[in-house]
Amino acid sequence: MAADSMEIDDSLYSRQRYVLGDTAMQKMAQSSVFLSGMGGLGIEIAKNIVLAGVKTVTLHDTKQCEVWDLGINFFIRQDDVFNQRTRVEAVFPRIVELNPYVHVEKSSSTLDDNTDLSFLRKYQVRAVVRLGSFISCSAHGICVRVFCDFGDDFEVSDPTGEEPKEIFIQSITQGSPGVVTCMDNRPHGLQNGQSVLFREVNGMQELNGSTRPVTVLSPHSFSIEDTSHLRPYAHGGFFALVKTPMTFSFETMEKQLWGPQVLTPDFSKPEAPLQIHAAMLALDTFQEQQGRMPNIGCLQDAEVLVKLTEEFYLDAIELFRPLQSLPVEEFSSRGDRYDGLRACIGESMCLELHKLRVFMVGCGAIGCEMLKNFAMLGVGLAKCSGEVFITDPDLIEKSNLNRQFLFRPYHIQKPKSSTAAAATLEINPELQVDAHLHKVCPATEGTYSDAFYSRLHLVVTALDNVEARRYVDSRSVSNQKALLDSGTMGTKGHTEIIVPNLTESYNSHRDPPEEEIPFCTLKSFPAVIEHTIQWARDKFESGFTQKPSTYNLFWQTHSSVEAVLQRMQSRESLEGAFQVIKLLSKRPSQWEHCIILARLKFEKYFKKKALQLLHSFPLDTRLKDGSKYTNLYVAQSRPTSYFMPHLIRHTWLLSCVSTAGLIHMTYQPLDCVCVSFQPIETDESAKKPDQQKLALSSEEEREAITQLEGAIAARHWLQVSPMQFEKDDDANGHMDFVASASALRARMYAIEAADRLKTKRIAGKIIPAIATSTAAVAGLVALELIKVVGGYGFESFKNCFFNLAIPVVVLTETAPVKRTHIRDNISFSIWDRWTIYGHDTFTLSDFISAVKEKYGIEPTMVVHGVKMLYVPVMPGHNKRLKLT
Repeated sequence: MAADSMEIDDSLYSRQRYVLGDTAMQKMAQSSVFLSGMGGLGIEIAKNIVLAGVKTVTLHDTKQCEVWDLGINFFIRQDDVFNQRTRVEAVFPRIVELNPYVHVEKSSSTLDDNTDLSFLRKYQVRAVVRLGSFISCSAHGICVRVFCDFGDDFEVSDPTGEEPKEIFIQSITQGSPGVVTCMDNRPHGLQNGQSVLFREVNGMQELNGSTRPVTVLSPHSFSIEDTSHLRPYAHGGFFALVKTPMTFSFETMEKQLWGPQVLTPDFSKPEAPLQIHAAMLALDTFQEQQGRMPNIGCLQDAEVLVKLTEEFYLDAIELFRPLQSLPVEEFSSRGDRYDGLRACIGESMCLELHKLRVFMVGCGAIGCEMLKNFAMLGVGLAKCSGEVFITDPDLIEKSNLNRQFLFRPYHIQKPKSSTAAAATLEINPELQVDAHLHKVCPATEGTYSDAFYSRLHLVVTALDNVEARRYVDSRSVSNQKALLDSGTMGTKGHTEIIVPNLTESYNSHRDPPEEEIPFCTLKSFPAVIEHTIQWARDKFESGFTQKPSTYNLFWQTHSSVEAVLQRMQSRESLEGAFQVIKLLSKRPSQWEHCIILARLKFEKYFKKKALQLLHSFPLDTRLKDGSKYTNLYVAQSRPTSYFMPHLIRHTWLLSCVSTAGLIHMTYQPLDCVCVSFQPIETDESAKKPDQQKLALSSEEEREAITQLEGAIAARHWLQVSPMQFEKDDDANGHMDFVASASALRARMYAIEAADRLKTKRIAGKIIPAIATSTAAVAGLVALELIKVVGGYGFESFKNCFFNLAIPVVVLTETAPVKRTHIRDNISFSIWDRWTIYGHDTFTLSDFISAVKEKYGIEPTMVVHGVKMLYVPVMPGHNKRLKLT
């Protein structure tokens, strides 16, 4: 993205673009940021804002690299410490690598009371002083604080960050006021005083494109201004909420220090935020008075700090109950990269982390952040027999670089897992990382067997789909291993902690299934752009993936073309033969043939289908309630691009043609294509197409044999190349096909077409994402990992949901595991295993007796998976009692 031209590189920023929108992206591309402090917190901020794509970033720091920086700053290396580089010099080249579109500068100038700060006026965002947008943050152990000051008059154009839902209209009355009723009595979710934007309304077309304030009448109806002078409402249309900008006034840091407005993420500890705030103030005062931070293990420093904290707490926040205890120690350097970690969580806990054997599934955005956290925490050190196993079958794409910060442009098309492992070892060479390229699924249980899981301490998922999460959860529960799960969607994030014998598992609850678009809607009666996009995606899958795959499978199944021909000549039935030969008969041999096939497809998809629908359901067709059946128009335009012949050429493995040659040859054959339309009658008395087909079956057989005989001389046409839809490669034509086909179908049905960006998100099922949400969930998971390793009790574990756009952070206790009671002294949960030890001659009868003897329960049925081994009422099952 060149900041001057304001063009957005969609191949890099697409996931972030869906979250922020183009306006915010362009404003960021014009922003200059001054960031002071290149410690652990500063480097996290630098990473995220450079990945986001601002115009320039100036990194400022005056301190020299120390050994303990290695434990908190993932861009400082041992060589930087030994060569006594400053922190800003060490991190600068590694920050520059993150985004070629961002200009990064460095500064080591002194900032104190004597510094002229006028130079800050050129920055839109500053980490010091109130000359504009100012953000201050600090981290001490597990306690952090963030302060924002965006001035007295800061306008927020989107207060919620949620995409407004489009709701279909059932009716609009003519009156003063007019009453709007939602389709199928669906709730609109509006409030009095809000405004809605109308689109695609038929009849009362004056409303289209207009914004009207609403008065709520019921959950599924509302009134708008006078509509009596408008034309009568006919049918169709929908409305969406219009976001109303809000203006906020921010207080200075001085005011907020003594009268803070704080978030309360954990409602079981409402006093905690103010206690931590008081401890932070005490820490500031201690540093100002002593000229240093408190020393680790120094009882005198600790007493001074606690006393200062109590004073701040009682004086500034006297309405709250007295301070009882606070974690107020701060760590300092003692020559070891893990000194800070030891001060925070203790020596024994640190050693346990070093010995961990962790299996992480997925090396995408969350996976990269988690590996960085493992490196900083020392999870899986080789010298302690620890190890981190990671697996991901995917290759690195350019769109990954916006969030998956361990990857660089020169890593594109390399495996994620092995590349991430190498980058992690650069951060901490002491780790032992074993990278795999396998998908974790039933097919790989030979690799990820029970024996593999038995070596692990816990499992971490960094996945992007529910199906994979459910499978990994089932394997973790089966092997009684803790599972740490997380996910993001735009500015939202969640974490879920699953601990053996304490909590429910991921599979213990299920989200409601997504609503699928009815087939008849996709086929004949689309109403919104999502329908036309899904239709276009289905056409791609059918034409360029499924049919070619079926075609190849047929020829792979049969020994030779001659054998197929011989069997057909003897009138032997071959499943799928006629469909394959029909596809074979249409095979193109040169570029012009591709164009002709595309032209015929265009006629079928965008004209004949419409004419047939208009013939079967004329525009004046009405439903029982009197509303029109559909609103259908016919696209008369000719195809204006070569996206379809381009894909046909690749599918049939034709030789490459230059772009100039393609454009030159595209329209020449079109005049030779004859197209005609004869509507099919749909009444019961009409002759059925199937009956016509049966009468011609013998002729079709002869024609198929002739076509196959002709194909024998051109064997290379027997193989085609199925395509897998790839949304992020702009050169392959896949998105061109979907976007163009969707737009043409939208035009047919008078639906407003979507731009390419929206089409790509819907067709590719893209999850909007930004680096900050990813970093946040990974940090939260790392905290819970420490609790799991430490054997903490149930009350200590917290799931989290946050929305950084609002902002909201909510910590909740995990759901306790449910137990099923059989009788007074016997119960079980999903985590329990009842084990019976047998021997070589152990029979089914012995097994049943052993269960009765050990647990006092006589089994009434024995099954293995879905197989019934012993059910007394089944014939012959009693004979199995004697079998081993």
